[in-house]
Amino acid sequence: MNKKVFFGTAFLMLGSSVVFGQEIQIDEVVNELDEVVISDSKFSLKREQSGKVITKITAKELERSQGQSVATVLARATGLFINGNGSAAGQDLGVYVRGGRNRQVVIRIDGVTVSDPSTSSGDFDLRLLSVNQIQEIEILKGASSTLYGSGAAAAVINIITKSESKKKISASFQSSIGTNQSQEDQDYDINEFINLASINGTLGKVSYLASVGNQFSDGLSAAETEGAESDAFSKFNVYTKLGYRWNDNFRFHFFGNLDQYKNDFDAAAGIDGDNRFESQQLRAGSFWEIKYPKGSFTFTNSFASLERDLTKSSFPSRYEGNVHTFDAYNKYTFNNTLHTVIGANGSYSKFSLLNIPFGTTNLEETISDTDAEFDIIDPYINIVYASDFGFNLNAGARYNIHSTYDNHVVYTINPSYTHTFGDNYIKGLASYSTAYITPSLFQLYDTAFFTGNPDLKPEESATIEGGIELSHKKKATVSVVYFNRKSENFITFDPTTFVNFNSPDDIKVDGVEVEVSTTVLEDKLSVKGNYTYTNIDKLDDNIRIPEHMINASIGYQLGKKTYTSLNYQYNTKRTDNDFANTDPVTFAPTQVSLDGYGILDFYISHRLLKNLNIYAAMHNITNEDYQEILGFSTKGRNARVGINLEF
Repeated sequence: MNKKVFFGTAFLMLGSSVVFGQEIQIDEVVNELDEVVISDSKFSLKREQSGKVITKITAKELERSQGQSVATVLARATGLFINGNGSAAGQDLGVYVRGGRNRQVVIRIDGVTVSDPSTSSGDFDLRLLSVNQIQEIEILKGASSTLYGSGAAAAVINIITKSESKKKISASFQSSIGTNQSQEDQDYDINEFINLASINGTLGKVSYLASVGNQFSDGLSAAETEGAESDAFSKFNVYTKLGYRWNDNFRFHFFGNLDQYKNDFDAAAGIDGDNRFESQQLRAGSFWEIKYPKGSFTFTNSFASLERDLTKSSFPSRYEGNVHTFDAYNKYTFNNTLHTVIGANGSYSKFSLLNIPFGTTNLEETISDTDAEFDIIDPYINIVYASDFGFNLNAGARYNIHSTYDNHVVYTINPSYTHTFGDNYIKGLASYSTAYITPSLFQLYDTAFFTGNPDLKPEESATIEGGIELSHKKKATVSVVYFNRKSENFITFDPTTFVNFNSPDDIKVDGVEVEVSTTVLEDKLSVKGNYTYTNIDKLDDNIRIPEHMINASIGYQLGKKTYTSLNYQYNTKRTDNDFANTDPVTFAPTQVSLDGYGILDFYISHRLLKNLNIYAAMHNITNEDYQEILGFSTKGRNARVGINLEF
């Protein structure tokens, strides 16, 4: 399909929507509610009562992000840099927050921490998720191991999936088509398809939800080299949930999901190749809640089986991992001012690796899950004092009991003060929090690639934060936060032997995060922006981390049924490793500089019927040419059109 046909289709859809859409009148009721945050305390608190500046990605923002990846949506949040989100769909993702990396960031889905014990850092693969199945996201930055355990040193990303409708039956269908092309290839062939179908509802005391989604992308090569073949990416998601509400005080539900993708990838930076990677996650669990006067008891658990298959590649291997987690906690409120959480969080993880040892031709188990395993049980307590005169205090502690290591204590102290005047408030906040990161199973027990080191110690860190937040009539918010993090026993690897070891030097990093948002013109015009400064000069390893990041967006409601927006993202230059040019003595890769870049995106949506919404989007309008990873391609100017149908 050529450029004229693509844009003709897009504007025909939008033009039709304006003509027919005028016949439909939709009653809209806007309720001005206090924003509620949960992640920093496990209680539903007003934003002004929280001692943190928490970034919230709302359902409306996610609705306007259809067709995008979870990584792309997260990359617009303050302080988050998701390296690889602008590259080919199957590119490995680097999650960088406050100088920290993937293993220093915890991902939670519906109250359960998710991870993959078979990966080198034990982190969860965001490529498995679909934006279309997510209701909202909260991002809590800073050390949060008190509530969320190992790994919560730089941030916690709390993902809430879509819930069932209160109607007996409700259904939705989302579909989009788009291009998937580089800066040099601007033929506008249709090479990306994304679909989601969902049915859900409530029948008396029983609630149910089932959704199926898929994505297929082609047309873009992972490696940036002349004449390279395109690398296809396909993803399939299934999510089910069945719940029962006995009465207002007792409810439970069971869930299950299958997420899998297949990804073609190249040999190396700037080198074409014919390899395939397949990843699958099968996860099931339950949620139980009992309420009683002034309190509640909650229990969640999850079992996940993960497999990463590289048997169809130049280095055939298969990774298999299992992880079982649970979280049981009791919440109680004294006199509406003192909120307490007492609980226990645990996990059991194991993994195995099969590959072809040197000199053989068949897959053999080189890492056994009987050796590569550990369990963690952490009792914890957290207290929130929210006074009626503006002073708030969030404090807690966790006792980590690890099957491999000595026991460890982490804690947090987070005071804040809010001065309210009229419909405005100004909040000052400070915190001191500690965190720990246990070595992953791969870092401890890898014998296949000789990187494992069973003598590794857990990484420990402490974060100091101070900031201020100003809110004006719930229409405008400005916040400024300074952070300073120090890490000990930082886990890294020897560039000559590749063996993991604890760095003898402390890792220090600090920076500033600024966030601004406002709505004007009777809430028709919304403006948001954020700026992040990370003092990367203090980091020994600052590979791919930008010193400055800027995000800005402007959205306008064109009448009751049409919305349009522009988003801009700028990241300064970064360093990367060039493994094609190594030191002749140490064999360490040389470091190169990657240029800074700016990306401008456009979005427009229109409600054609009461239950039908259509949209069009343009990514990288200026066709900016840049690299996120040395030797790998990125997406140029791309277009997308889609529909959202609800019953």
